[in-house]
Amino acid sequence: MSSEYYTPDLARDRDSPFARDADGKLVRRVFWFDMGDRSVVLALTQGVGEHLSNDQKRAHLRDIGREHLIEQVCIQEILPPDS
Repeated sequence: MSSEYYTPDLARDRDSPFARDADGKLVRRVFWFDMGDRSVVLALTQGVGEHLSNDQKRAHLRDIGREHLIEQVCIQEILPPDS
């Protein structure tokens, strides 16, 4: 399984929408496919995926075929200027 995917603690949250099988395939794909784009954005910015890193969110969005939402979901990280 790719390390860029978020790996939930299934002992604490066995129904996590981010759970993957032994082959790395998302187990609860229907959870995501039943949502409209706006709901996916909200889930990843204010809901179940709020705590994921931008890299994990990008990987997840690519996996569920919602790459077009990356800019809405992933907050721009502002780097301080070189001094």
